[in-house]
Amino acid sequence: MSTHPLYSQLTVEEVAAMRQRNEPFILIDVREPHEYAIAHIDSTVLHPMSAPLDWAAAIDRETPIVVMCHHGMRSAHVAATLIQRFGFRSVANMSGGIDAWSLLIDTNIPRY
Repeated sequence: MSTHPLYSQLTVEEVAAMRQRNEPFILIDVREPHEYAIAHIDSTVLHPMSAPLDWAAAIDRETPIVVMCHHGMRSAHVAATLIQRFGFRSVANMSGGIDAWSLLIDTNIPRY
């Protein structure tokens, strides 16, 4: 895990290990619905970056959040926003996004 001034950066291997250990966290995918339809990780919650962040108000601020997208750029922006604008304390960005997940964790997930 590496850190950013606002949020943590997690590798796909670290996120996979967290899932395997059944650690409590919410995995939020901020890609668009058409991208999610092509490739997604089971049990993720889709909240497209293009939509308002109204959903943030309904999430428990004590539950760790991991944000992901295609490569990690959009999710980094959302991670920073969740901390700065909504007061979340435990937010991580999944480096490499679904593309790295498809390469390193689950090769059955298509790449695009």
